[in-house]
Amino acid sequence: MTGRIFSPGKLLLTSEYFVLDGALALAVPTTPGQEFFFEEKDDAQSTVFWEALHQGEPWLSVRLNYKTWTILDTNLPQSAEFVLRLLKTVQQHSGTRFQGSASYHLKTNLQFPADFGLGSSSTLINNIAQWSDSDPYLLNTVLLHGSGYDIAVAREKRAILFQNAPELNVKPVHYSPMFKDDLLFVHINRKQDSRAGIQLYRSKEKSADLINRFSELTAEVYNSTNLPGFLHLMEEHENLVSEFIGLPKIKDRFFADYGGTVKSLGAWGGDFVLASSHGDFKSYFAQRGYQHVFTWDQLILSP
Repeated sequence: MTGRIFSPGKLLLTSEYFVLDGALALAVPTTPGQEFFFEEKDDAQSTVFWEALHQGEPWLSVRLNYKTWTILDTNLPQSAEFVLRLLKTVQQHSGTRFQGSASYHLKTNLQFPADFGLGSSSTLINNIAQWSDSDPYLLNTVLLHGSGYDIAVAREKRAILFQNAPELNVKPVHYSPMFKDDLLFVHINRKQDSRAGIQLYRSKEKSADLINRFSELTAEVYNSTNLPGFLHLMEEHENLVSEFIGLPKIKDRFFADYGGTVKSLGAWGGDFVLASSHGDFKSYFAQRGYQHVFTWDQLILSP
C-alpha cells in the first residue's frame, strides 16, 4: 500500500502566547507545508526506512526496528531519536500501524526552509496521525506540549478560530480580508525558540480579563472590514503583549523608521512578522537584508 498525505504550514495572526490559556486565536494556513509518502511491505522484517527531505534535498535518513525500538543506522542521531519517539508513540495509540511485522518506507518533504517557523513539527505530526489513524492532538500533547492551534490548521487545511480551553474548539472559517493586498509577511532572518518564549510567558501571572481581551481582539480582527481598523487592532495587540511579557515590540527593535504597521507572529523575536505595505516597501526591506517578503496571495493557502 502506497500513498501521499499533505499538511499546510501555519501562521498565527492573533493571541500568541495567550492561546495557551484559552484565548481565542485566528490562524491561517500557508501554501507550503509538508508532504508524507508511505509504502508498506509485508516482509516480516519489522523495519522502518525513514527519509526526510528539506525542499527536495536529502536531510535525514533513519533505519530502525520497531519490535526492539532500536536505531540501526542514521546520519543524524539526535533527529533520529525524535523519529523513534514519534513512531513509538504512534504504536501506542494506533490500532493499525506497527502492530505486526510489516516494514514501512516513509518519506517526508518539508516544502519551506526549516528556519521559517511555519510548523515543521506540527505538519509532520498531523501527517503521521492521518496515516496511522491516531489523534493528532494527543500526539501533540505527548510530544510537543503546544496549544494545538498548529495541529488544527494542518488538519483543517484552512483558516481557523481556535480555543483550547475550557475545551478544544476549532472553527474552520473563510478568512480572506478585502484589504489583503495591503498586507505583507516578512521573514526576519531569525529562528525563534518557541519553547523559550512560552517559558517566559508561563513565568508571569495573568488575569482572566487580559485573556478575555485577546479573545475580543481576535473576534474584532476577524470581523474587521477595513485596513485602518485592522491595523489599529494589531497595534493594540502588540502593545498588550509587549507590556505583559516585558519585551520591546518588533517594530521598535528592527523597523522603527518604517511607515507602516509591523506585528510579531508567533513567538516574539523571530520567524515572520505581518506588515502593512507602505511606499517602496520592497526596497526598504531589501536594503536591510530581508529578502523573504511575501504578499498574502503568495504565502497564504487559498480557501
